[in-house]
Amino acid sequence: MPPEMHASRPRNLLVLKKLLTQTDRPVYYIDETDLSVSIYKETCMSTKTALFTSLGLESAPEQARPMLEEVQKGFHFIPNLYGTFANSPALLEAYVSLDAAFEKTRLNPTERQIVLLATSVENECQYCIAAHSTLLKQFLRVPPEVVAAVRSGSPVSDHKLNVLVNLTREIVRARGYVDQQTIESFLAAGYQKEQVLEVLIGVALKTISNYTDHISPNELDKAFAAER
Repeated sequence: MPPEMHASRPRNLLVLKKLLTQTDRPVYYIDETDLSVSIYKETCMSTKTALFTSLGLESAPEQARPMLEEVQKGFHFIPNLYGTFANSPALLEAYVSLDAAFEKTRLNPTERQIVLLATSVENECQYCIAAHSTLLKQFLRVPPEVVAAVRSGSPVSDHKLNVLVNLTREIVRARGYVDQQTIESFLAAGYQKEQVLEVLIGVALKTISNYTDHISPNELDKAFAAER
């Protein structure tokens, strides 16, 4: 039995921070009630069949249509993931509102997209990885090697972006239990203390979209297909 195998899982399935930072191997927990094994870090939790249909302007609930119209204006099409959100107008509204809040932070557009990409990589959401890679490279003109580094988990050549990625990765991996050294490196790179909280908005935003795509996988839009 590997050392990562435990007789019981931590409360609420919190991943042990020390374990995650010291090994690249999968982390296992045995459920106390049914002894099922949950594999974290290397196993995608998505189902293989879409639970929801991606809706368009004609098929979406009435409450969702004005929001989808705004999405269409921004992208010039309605991404399939937004169409899935539209099955619940409340979820679509929550996502759009949180996205608008994220744009008000002091993180610049590139930094915001880097946070969203890094979170999506940690959560293994292939749809969102492709979407944010496209936005970074085609619209923000971020060097392809920077995007590739975030996607592969390698260090980013730009030091300030690298510490941003490291903070984002650790927030997701350690469920918010971030090492003080990671925070200090973030601040030493020129970020403000309040921006740690702003990164959380991006992580929360991608938690919604990544988990939605895990629950109900979406076909990748043609606009993002090159970054599959």
